[in-house]
Amino acid sequence: MALTEHGQSAYFTMDETLPKHPIAIASERSGLSQDLLRIWERRYRAVEPGRGPGGHRAYSDADITRLRLLNAVTSAGRSIGQVAGLSTDELTRMAQDDAAARAERDKGAAAAESRTERSEAAHIVKVALASTARLDAPDLEHTLRRAIAQLGITPFIEDVASPILRRIGEEWHVGRLTIAHEHLASSIIHDIVAESMRAIGRGAGEPTVLVATLTGERHAIGATLVAATAASEGWRVLYLGADLPARDIAAAAIATKARAIALSMIYVQDRARTVGELSALRALLSPSVSIVVGGAGAAGMEDELGPIGIRVGTTLRDLRDILARAADGADRDAA
Repeated sequence: MALTEHGQSAYFTMDETLPKHPIAIASERSGLSQDLLRIWERRYRAVEPGRGPGGHRAYSDADITRLRLLNAVTSAGRSIGQVAGLSTDELTRMAQDDAAARAERDKGAAAAESRTERSEAAHIVKVALASTARLDAPDLEHTLRRAIAQLGITPFIEDVASPILRRIGEEWHVGRLTIAHEHLASSIIHDIVAESMRAIGRGAGEPTVLVATLTGERHAIGATLVAATAASEGWRVLYLGADLPARDIAAAAIATKARAIALSMIYVQDRARTVGELSALRALLSPSVSIVVGGAGAAGMEDELGPIGIRVGTTLRDLRDILARAADGADRDAA
């Protein structure tokens, strides 16, 4: 800051070529040791610092920028002899190209890691299905507990538990598995996921989501997976289980000031009655309370439920997206 002849302040641009920093500052800002700085100056004339009082080296902002760039491009694998003679603009472009290449490499590595994780999850599903077919409860539980510890709760639910239950359902329908197999797998998955959900824990200040199934839907496993997914996304979960009338769900939501209701529907035996129950639930609640239904039974019901203000999410990823938007609304209301 400088003063005008009238005593008022005026802005000016500092000269970036003015030597003003001691070698300790140049070393700290460039990431290069003082010994290496001296070698690069003496052997390669990487920069030519000025001299301060007493003859000590003094570096400008431009010197430090250049040294930082030289550090970046040599760290990428080049020798100082290859780059010391380049202009600062050329070094800048080179460093930018290196950064872009690293980003592309990291993107490829992340994709490869994701493929590996999916491959591991597919193997776990295969092993778990074999244990289920043998009705080998200890082996199935061991496989699934190890999987949730390895993958974490969300990947476990999406890439292991859900595919297992879907495959068992398919095998049941064609007669290769029985209801006993389905109950075994559902029971073990329910217990493992419920334990993990309780371990997450949420404070009273988090938005509340109520999770249940409607009257007639007695398959609680879908609701359990929904509840655990919501908990992993930061919600305080009120899990009511299966087979509840709309009026009781609404009363619980009002009493707990729930911000959202998530309902699992695996099978819909009477479509008209289900739509009527959902319409009644919507009418009992404030429009600010989001209602989402998901599961195999909800597939294809968007045209009937959308107009009455109920969202349909056929996958757990859909559920996460819908709950994220509901949480944004809760945060805005709180503000």
